[in-house]
Amino acid sequence: MSSHPAQNRLQNQVALITGAASGIGKQIATLFAEQGARVVILDLDREAARATARELTEQGGTALGVGADVTDEQQVEAAFKEAIDAYGRLDVMIANAGSQHVEPIHKLSYDNWKKVTNIQLDGSFLSTRAAFRQMMTQDGGGCLIYMGSVHSHEASAMKSPYVTAKHGLLGLCRTMAKEGAEYGIRANTICPGYVKTPLVEKQIPDQAREHGMSEDEVVEKVFLKDTVDKQFTTVEDVAETALYLATFPSSALTGQSIVVSHGWFMQ
Repeated sequence: MSSHPAQNRLQNQVALITGAASGIGKQIATLFAEQGARVVILDLDREAARATARELTEQGGTALGVGADVTDEQQVEAAFKEAIDAYGRLDVMIANAGSQHVEPIHKLSYDNWKKVTNIQLDGSFLSTRAAFRQMMTQDGGGCLIYMGSVHSHEASAMKSPYVTAKHGLLGLCRTMAKEGAEYGIRANTICPGYVKTPLVEKQIPDQAREHGMSEDEVVEKVFLKDTVDKQFTTVEDVAETALYLATFPSSALTGQSIVVSHGWFMQ
């Protein structure tokens, strides 16, 4: 495990992260394991989830890999039950699973609309409900974190399902902050800029084709145009923000969105 200041900030905490076998979710899981959390890797790819859990365990952490489609109610309920049966409680739930589809509205099929919104919104609802039911019954409440986006605040052309879903997560988060207050449950949203994950890498040729640009031009003139320094946000940046939210000591910070984007969208 890599060194990090103020080790063990999550000692004895249990954190479940959806979509955690790769990208942002995996980096959060890695950092949380380094900080002493017992981490549940939930992913559509069960084998990848188990492999990630083994990797974290070999590095000295404590982790469990479970497979579930976050849009399937029974699978989500079973996965959360497995996690809670294993570790006895749930302190942090991060709704990170997501998908993307880039296409103008007049070409967009209903199926492709639903593929994005089902994962982002329905999946976040099912994960939230399962986590909330546990957190409201335990000492100490819990922490809900949603993986939003700058697109929770800003729109981009050709991303109507994604932008709609990411805006919707702010509403879910704010509602959970109000419903959760009496149980000591906090809820916040992380809103990253473009992070160079496979999800974003896949968008580059799609955007180039739709805009009639080269891939380098898409990165410079579309993705990083409004940043202050023309830099991608990193998975480490997002993981550090998740750690900050998970360890914040009071309910003073709840119902908020934190934009991590090199200055693209300032609020």
